[in-house]
Order: sequence, then C-alpha cells, then structure tokens
Amino acid sequence: MSHSPDFARSRPMAAWLEHLGSVDSTNRLLLEKAAELPGWAVMVTDLQTGGRGRSGRVWDAPAASSLLASVLIRPVGVRATEFGWLPLIAGLSMVDAIAALSPKVRAAVKWPNDVLIRDHKVCGILSELLPDASGVVIGSGVNLFQTREQLPIDTATSLTLEGVEIAEVDELLAQYLRELRRNVDEFEALAGELDGSDLLQRIRAACTTIGRDVRVILPDSSEFLGVATDIDALGRLVVRGSSETLTVSAGDVVHLRHN
Repeated sequence: MSHSPDFARSRPMAAWLEHLGSVDSTNRLLLEKAAELPGWAVMVTDLQTGGRGRSGRVWDAPAASSLLASVLIRPVGVRATEFGWLPLIAGLSMVDAIAALSPKVRAAVKWPNDVLIRDHKVCGILSELLPDASGVVIGSGVNLFQTREQLPIDTATSLTLEGVEIAEVDELLAQYLRELRRNVDEFEALAGELDGSDLLQRIRAACTTIGRDVRVILPDSSEFLGVATDIDALGRLVVRGSSETLTVSAGDVVHLRHN
C-alpha cells in the first residue's frame, strides 16, 4: 500500500492541504491556524500522537494505518446555531465515500458521530467550533489498514478487515472530501434548515441508531433507556422510553444488543 504524500487526488478538492508526518492533533493545529486559512483547508497526518475523540477520549493508531484528517468548514449563509448538523453530515459523507469505493460494504452512522460497519466502529468524527463561531473544524479518524491485532478494542474494525480495497490514504480522503463538499453545498442551499429536505432523509436513512434499543448517557451522567425512533428537524435523537420521550442534543449513545 502507498501513502501518497503528494495527495494528488485530494488537493483539487481542498482550498489548502498540508500533510504532516506526525502531529499531536490535526484538529488542534487546524483550529490554531484557522484565522489565516480559507474554508476547505485540510490537514492530514500519518501519525497522531494526541488525537482526541468525544469527551476527551484518546484516539490512537499505528503510523500510516489510518486516515487522520481535519477539514475547516465555514458554512455560507448558515447560522452558527445550525452547525450541530455538521457531525451528522460528515458521518453521512464518510458513509457515502465508503459506498462509492466499495458498493457491497454497508457502512452506517451511529448518532451523532461514529461510522460503523456491522456494528463495529471504523471511523470517529470530532467537530469543534472556531473561537469566533464562524465555522467548525471536523476531524475524522478512519481505520484503514489495521489488522485485528492492531485494533484497540473488539468492537472496532478497519476497512481492510471489511474487504474494502483501498490502495492509499489519498483515495479515501479525496472521495470523502468530494462527498462532504456535495453535502455541505446542500446544507448551505437550505440555510441549515433541513426540515423536509432530501438531506435530512439521507441522514436518517444512513443512521443505524434509529430503530435500536439504546442507553443514553446524558451530560449530567444520568441515563435514559428507550428506543431511538427518529432524528428530528434540529438534528436531535428522539428516544421513546417506557413513560416519556426524550430528545437528545448531547450525550453518549450505547446501542444495546438485539435479543
């Protein structure tokens, strides 16, 4: 496999692209540089030494085994209050990219920001707001070439293990950027108002959380059990419990195993 340091496929999809051999966090560095960079600036690395997932969790992977990239997005004509859609849009875009490269492999979004294949995590997404709220940095970490032994947990997988044949990191990054641009263009055309849109229908269709029994761990550490029934017009997960229905805008969602 080649890791294509020139990123010839991806550069035409980016306004600016920097490839680093190693960095603590592409999100941190892109956030730091954002004031001097245009929208659709991309930072990609072979090794991330201080990568973070949601809630400050560590993201760790062997060098050159993953797609580790961050994208600066400054949505035009969209209020910052609607930026909460962007992790879901990024997840949909990664699902679309995997489908384009390997139509037989079905990836899906776990609300709000993981991508799964056969209920195993293949990608994590972390979206962070710029200090001036003019946009967001969206980081994606995709397991590409890891063997089973290289994966940190049993519930993770890699594209190679799932039979997705990718010759180089650049191949997936270019396809992801292509799909992300298409979906963000639609998001901008809707001014962030997704109610009744085709984009919302595609987000719902890609979301494997809908229809599942779930445990929601809320920001105050309380838990709510129920069935995830929908993603509403604000991007919140609708969970029907035994006595009440909850709309969740933030929290960790655990898929409970089917009986």
